[in-house]
Amino acid sequence: MRIWSVVAEMVASHGRCALVTVAAVRGSAPREPGARMVVVPDGGFHGTIGGGELEWRAIGFARDVLSRDAPSTTLDRFTLGPDLGQCCGGSVRLLTEVFDRDRLDEAQALAAREAAGSFMTRGQIGSHGVERLVLDRKGQSAGRGASGMQALAPVVLEGDGLIIERFRDDHRAVWLFGAGHVGRALMLALAPLPFEVIWVDERAEVFPAVVPANVRTVRSADPAAEVARVPDGALIVVMTHSHARDLAVVHAALAAGRFGYIGLIGSDSKRARFTRRLREAGVAPARIADLVCPVGSRNIASKHPGAIAAGVAVQLLERDEVLATSAIPVRGVVAGAAR
Repeated sequence: MRIWSVVAEMVASHGRCALVTVAAVRGSAPREPGARMVVVPDGGFHGTIGGGELEWRAIGFARDVLSRDAPSTTLDRFTLGPDLGQCCGGSVRLLTEVFDRDRLDEAQALAAREAAGSFMTRGQIGSHGVERLVLDRKGQSAGRGASGMQALAPVVLEGDGLIIERFRDDHRAVWLFGAGHVGRALMLALAPLPFEVIWVDERAEVFPAVVPANVRTVRSADPAAEVARVPDGALIVVMTHSHARDLAVVHAALAAGRFGYIGLIGSDSKRARFTRRLREAGVAPARIADLVCPVGSRNIASKHPGAIAAGVAVQLLERDEVLATSAIPVRGVVAGAAR
């Protein structure tokens, strides 16, 4: 979620809220650094830092600090086993920061930055808040370098109360070709996951009137032509109502040679047929070998659209994590993708 828009909204509607951030992790823990949760005075919350006893304690502590008049900021360490009875075995440092109406302008300014795209800040943790400066693309702020800026972690704690934070990571694009029963089920399965979904079909009437926030629909008479607009490193899933259209999209995607995943719904016999036709079309065998077909988990025998979609969603998550540790870029939708 866009954390700063939630903070600004909660301050505007509740008068104050607490931003709880997993600032550092040692060993095994429920969530990674950068996981965040916004708590309001009545105990309501948005986001999660991992559930369980740690989250329950964090909500209780946030409600306690919110009940006080003065804003406060704390950085606390929790050892999950001895302190909380959780079996993870590691330790977590939680940054709890109160925002009230006096800081609404600050939250709104950061929300505007977040809406424009990913950004990073250097902050100094103080007793009444974190004083954040937005860093430029080179990691510089007010003429100072930013050690730790090249780290991949969304949050880096440095000495003397310094903290580097990255907000609104770009989510990898998933281009889903086909809006049939399985396509619709996969779109819904991807809705709560960290992807930007571009859903392509030539039939406007097959798209639902309302789609999740991370989904954009594209009506196109020539789905294969849309491949040229797919960003590098994107994941492509092909499941149109036509084998000819499937082949055209797969051909264009494999020929481009710049995507993180190309998956095709179908059987082993469909793969064999497509392999033969792709070779006849001049696609290199090494490129054809990159095609994932059938898509999804081989361990799920059910042909129910929801079951197929669940297996494909897991496969996409697995591929995204592999790509995230490699040099494959993570990019969202291209400009003007939705129409």
